[in-house]
Amino acid sequence: MSAEPHVDFALDTYECIVLYPGAAGRALPAETIQRLQAEHAGHMQALQERGIILVAGAVDGHAREPDPPLGFGLARTGSVDDVRSVMEADPAVQAGLYRVDVMTFLCPAGSLEFPLAKTES
Repeated sequence: MSAEPHVDFALDTYECIVLYPGAAGRALPAETIQRLQAEHAGHMQALQERGIILVAGAVDGHAREPDPPLGFGLARTGSVDDVRSVMEADPAVQAGLYRVDVMTFLCPAGSLEFPLAKTES
């Protein structure tokens, strides 16, 4: 993002992760898709355990054909590139089952809480 919006309140900055269907997904055998989905879930869980991902989950994309988003997450590392890098290491992204986009998300400071996220003590 080139510049933060001019507002009369503080903003928190997050990295917004959006997963979409990948180009290879339609051609992969069902057993490969199941394996990759399990590996994706493990990858995401590991990122949450490491404190990189604050929250992530699936979204209902039926309303957005033909390329609906499949998943959404938020991180707070301070680097879109770093989050993109760890997401591109996801086995399901590497295999083409999913494709990922990472962008900056701004919201009023203090408006989001993540009670299940790992915090440093």
